[in-house]
Amino acid sequence: MSHHDERTFVMVKPDGVQRGLIGEIVSRFEDRGLKLVGGKLMRIDEELAHEHYGEHADKPFFDGLVEFITSGPVFAMVWEGADATRQVRSMVGETDPAESAPGTIRGDFGLDLGHNVIHASDHEDEGANEREIGLFFDEDELADYDLDTAAWVYEDAEH
Repeated sequence: MSHHDERTFVMVKPDGVQRGLIGEIVSRFEDRGLKLVGGKLMRIDEELAHEHYGEHADKPFFDGLVEFITSGPVFAMVWEGADATRQVRSMVGETDPAESAPGTIRGDFGLDLGHNVIHASDHEDEGANEREIGLFFDEDELADYDLDTAAWVYEDAEH
């Protein structure tokens, strides 16, 4: 990773996969200039769901959350770029699609709080990225490479 890069965890949820939105969502992050370093279609089992959503374990909506996230395949990804977590969050929109601006992923593809298409690591939660990347990916599943377009995305990169 170069000096200005950060890795962030993103996941297309079962509703997004079922609606055929993986390609559209990947394209948006690619168009922005972010670099895909890991991606896989997978089923989340109950154990992983409990680990992933552990902070919500005592909330009334927890069981529904687990049931939904295990209901079909998800597409887990790791993206890399300058300030990647904050950039991705701004593209994803608010947790509630109704409060998300058009142009954001949830603002364009979501209507329902429970089915909000995508999960992205929280930029305000120190360590969320590392924790979530570690839950879903082994280090050898992440590709370390130079993206040839970086020189055109970042001002300080070599041409």
